[in-house]
Amino acid sequence: MVATAATWSDDVTNPLRDGSHLEQPLDPCVVVIFGASGDLAKRKLVPALFNLARDNQLPAGFAVVGVARSPMTDESFREHMHQAVTEFGGEAVSETVWGGFARNLFYVAEDFANTRQPSALPSRLAAIDAQCGTRGNHVFYLAMPPSVYPDIVRLLGERSIAGPAAPAGGWKRIIIEKPFGRDLSSARALNETTLHVFAEDQVFRIDHYLGKETVQNLLVFRFGNGIFEPIWNRRYIDHVQITAAERLGVEDRGAYYEEAGAVRDMIQNHILQLLCLVAMEPPAAFDAEAVRNEKVKVLRALRPITPNDIDQFAARGQYAAGSVAGTPVPAYRGEPGVSPQSTTETYAAVKFLIDNWRWADVPFYVRSGKRLPKQVTEISIQFRRAPHLLFGGTPADRLEPNVLALRIQPDEGISLKFVAKRPGTGLRVRPVNMDFRYGSAFGVRTPSAYETLLLECIRGDATLFARGEWVEQAWAHVMPLIETWQNVEPSDFPNHEAGSWGPQEADALLARDGRVWRRL
Repeated sequence: MVATAATWSDDVTNPLRDGSHLEQPLDPCVVVIFGASGDLAKRKLVPALFNLARDNQLPAGFAVVGVARSPMTDESFREHMHQAVTEFGGEAVSETVWGGFARNLFYVAEDFANTRQPSALPSRLAAIDAQCGTRGNHVFYLAMPPSVYPDIVRLLGERSIAGPAAPAGGWKRIIIEKPFGRDLSSARALNETTLHVFAEDQVFRIDHYLGKETVQNLLVFRFGNGIFEPIWNRRYIDHVQITAAERLGVEDRGAYYEEAGAVRDMIQNHILQLLCLVAMEPPAAFDAEAVRNEKVKVLRALRPITPNDIDQFAARGQYAAGSVAGTPVPAYRGEPGVSPQSTTETYAAVKFLIDNWRWADVPFYVRSGKRLPKQVTEISIQFRRAPHLLFGGTPADRLEPNVLALRIQPDEGISLKFVAKRPGTGLRVRPVNMDFRYGSAFGVRTPSAYETLLLECIRGDATLFARGEWVEQAWAHVMPLIETWQNVEPSDFPNHEAGSWGPQEADALLARDGRVWRRL
């Protein structure tokens, strides 16, 4: 069975955006990309901005300024970005659209963090404001290594580009890429440094998962449909599973991953964001403050995992050599940049409990890992079994529970599994799926996460961005895992083959509760 999109009007491509704020004209602005010669700018940011320009979603007065140490002129930067848009933009490049977009691409070649070198950026921004009519409105995007975030933020204030000493007459916003610190203390320090220069409502901590269509539509699904909210609680839901599985290994990021691991890389940010969206209470209004308040409340209610409880609430793994999709792959310890004796976890599974009225006794099982059989991110809500078995000859343990699955990637969509009678004589039942897919239902191009998030920042709407308090709360909940696993070396690494669904300890995490991981 396939669900259609009949409940939404054909001209609304994203129900989350069906609001009056879309009709308000966007302020003209300049997007300043620090690290403009790097991969993030090339693969994601400039292609996203070009796609927005092609779809007429950017303000009339708009410009991009790239800042990096690489020597380039405006013209060579435009050529470099044309290649990037052609390769990573997703569609054929209209040269007419590109010509209009490229005219307002500029480049400043300097090491901005070098305090001994006078910066050309302030005067260049003033000239571009005058040329492009951008009125002093500036978005600063930190597409650089996290280690330099504090220096860049501090210098934006010291050079009067942002902060109280910035020229009056325009707004200033900053987008900070994850990771927001590498532990609780560094996250607090980064927040403190940032809030010396910017107010909280000027800070946009970006997590690209929150820009994905399915993640956004989770809010619409929960709070826009009257049939689900009454059963979204402990009386009807048995447990929740969140999976973020990657087929790839660490590729050329071995050195980074050695310092990160699965908990820092995925669970502290992406997965806890998804957990909050599933578990949060209905906000009083759909605005940044109300939505983010409810997400923080979830983390406040999350039961802390103490070091003594970690073996009962978490499992870690590291992949050995194996085969993924029929292709032999090396062990994590054999990847470039990885220590042959590495104890970094490439897989982590955690059982979270939320101590509030709605979710008491409903476990949230989360898992994430590299070199797993599939590339898939999914939230599955498993409901309680029917309380009484009416159908003779069907063992109770074979009558499968209802499952609501929200596929974040790939094949974004929602499916509902329920039991139906098989055709024929006799009363025999089997599970079937009602399936909704965004691509086939709407038949329109899905904007990339970065398109959505860049546009929301330009609009000044922080709903889909992390608040500083949320970041610190999230770090506080994973620090016992990180610190304990750093101090207690695993005796069995590597403990599962590449191409498997993880170590036996992760299966035991659910088996102790009489449950199993959903087959994906």
